[in-house]
Order: sequence, then structure tokens, then C-alpha cells
Amino acid sequence: MRGLKKLFTYEEAAALLPEVQRLTGDAVAEVESLAENSDSDSYQTIIGRWADAITSMGIEVKGLWLIDFDNGSGYYCWRYPEESLQYFHTYDEGFPGRVKLQ
Repeated sequence: MRGLKKLFTYEEAAALLPEVQRLTGDAVAEVESLAENSDSDSYQTIIGRWADAITSMGIEVKGLWLIDFDNGSGYYCWRYPEESLQYFHTYDEGFPGRVKLQ
């Protein structure tokens, strides 16, 4: 289920980050605990459940363990296992163009 598109202030995004980190850490641990011979459906189920939980908060999933908080002029960007919300990029630049917040 997709969440509604939401705009976040930095403070709002930072306040949600601990829950995002918990959900992501749990999903990463679950994926890592799968046996090497597990079928791909198991991985997809875990990743899909993680993505649904993230999008239900209005956050955009941009890749595996990579999320963006839309702030109206670009994105606050976080990737597991970063410890805090430290990066920003414009809509056009995407992940390769992210810059460290001051």
C-alpha cells in the first residue's frame, strides 16, 4: 500500500529516522539470516514489507535500504547504515549528486 506524498521539514524527517533505522535494521537482519539457498521470494517478501512500511509514512523508497524525504525543493537522503540524516540532493541530481548538510 502506497502512502500519500508528503513534504517533510528537516526536523520532521529527523524525528522519523529512528523508526526508519529500526525497520531497516530489522529487515536487513532478516535478509542476512536467510540461508544462501533460500528462494528469491523470501527476499522479495522481506524487502516488500520494508518498502511498504516506509512508504506508509510518506517516505519515498529509492533503492535497497535507500530512502528520500521530500522537502519541497529536493530530498533529505538516507541510506542504511548511516547514523543520521546527513545528506540532501535536488530532484534532478539524485543520489550521485547528494551533498552533506552543514
